[in-house]
Amino acid sequence: MIQVKDLVKIYRPELNPVHALRGISVSIEPGEFVAIMGPSGSGKSTFMNLLGCLDTPTSGSYILDGQEVSTMTGDQLAEIRNKKIGFVFQSFNLLPRMSALRNVELPLVYAGVGKKERRQRALEALEKVGMQDRIDHRPAELSGGQNQRVAIARALVNNPAILLADEPTGNLDSRTSEEIMNIFCSLHKEKTTIVLVTHEREIALYSSRILHFRDGLLDKEEASVGNTPAVPEEKI
Repeated sequence: MIQVKDLVKIYRPELNPVHALRGISVSIEPGEFVAIMGPSGSGKSTFMNLLGCLDTPTSGSYILDGQEVSTMTGDQLAEIRNKKIGFVFQSFNLLPRMSALRNVELPLVYAGVGKKERRQRALEALEKVGMQDRIDHRPAELSGGQNQRVAIARALVNNPAILLADEPTGNLDSRTSEEIMNIFCSLHKEKTTIVLVTHEREIALYSSRILHFRDGLLDKEEASVGNTPAVPEEKI
């Protein structure tokens, strides 16, 4: 699903260069759940930006679902982001004046999907995260955990090749964090490819593999058997 080789990212290369990534090589298989950890400045956020096609590398190769994306134009990258990548952020990034249903429909609007199909796919995505009874609620009317569920549904609605999650539990209490991670575990069981950045080891242990970054390099890898969901699946 993901093949990265000798990925380098240098900011301000002509003036006081900052070497954010110094040659990362890693492969992520379809359906794998990978967590990325590392201290501030280790390169993990830069790496996620490159995986999400939000930035381009200084050098190196990045192949996503069989396509070389490291040399694509801005328009090509935008198309890849819309069709192949689902994003989940710490701050949810939902539009406050729109209902949960409308927020989830947005990627389909940009993709030119018709109104009837948009609604059906958005409803299916909201049901998958247990939010089918809150479709008309706006973000201010929902809890943090409910907003993150809506954000996950929005990330899934386009059936992306990969789901990228950047500190998805960072604004949540421990109980709600467990519930959100159980959703990711359920998606993993359905063979969704997930890459998650976290600074919490308890969260990283839900994954099947942990990548540790340090000083722009892949410091080490470790296998993780994944945590047993703390919340029964029928309550997710």
